[in-house]
Amino acid sequence: MPEPEARMAAAAAGHGRLQASHADREQAIEMLKAAFVQDRLTKEEFDLRVGQAFTARTNAQMAALTADLPAGLIMAERLRKPVRRAQGRVSVNKAVTGGACLVIAIHMGMLAALLTGSAAVLLLVVVFAIIGTAVAIWALIVAS
Repeated sequence: MPEPEARMAAAAAGHGRLQASHADREQAIEMLKAAFVQDRLTKEEFDLRVGQAFTARTNAQMAALTADLPAGLIMAERLRKPVRRAQGRVSVNKAVTGGACLVIAIHMGMLAALLTGSAAVLLLVVVFAIIGTAVAIWALIVAS
C-alpha cells in the first residue's frame, strides 16, 4: 500500500492533466495581476503570461504560469481592496412600507375633509397626496 505522501503526489499529478476551467484562469490572472502590481513581473512578462493563461488547456499549464510567484499574493491583494457599499439606495421593503403609510395618510386626510366639510382641508389632502405619490414612485424606482 503506497504511503500517504505518494498518494497525494499521484493525485496532484493527475489533477494537472485535468482541463483548466474559467475559474482556474481567473485565479491565475488575478495572481499575475497582483505580482505585476508588486513589481514582481514586467509589463511584457505580465502580458505574455496572461496570454498564455487564456490559451492554457490543462491545470498543469496553468500552474506553470504562477509557479515562481509566492502563493499569498492573491489573498494580500484581496485584503487591500476597499469594501464597496451601496450609497443612497432605498430598500424595496422601505419603499413599500412608505407607500403603504402614504395610502393610509391619504385616506385619513380624506376622512377628515369629509367630516369637517372644509374645501381647504380637501385641497391640502389632494396636494399632499400628489407630492406623496411622486415621492413613493421615486423611492420604488430608486430601490429597484
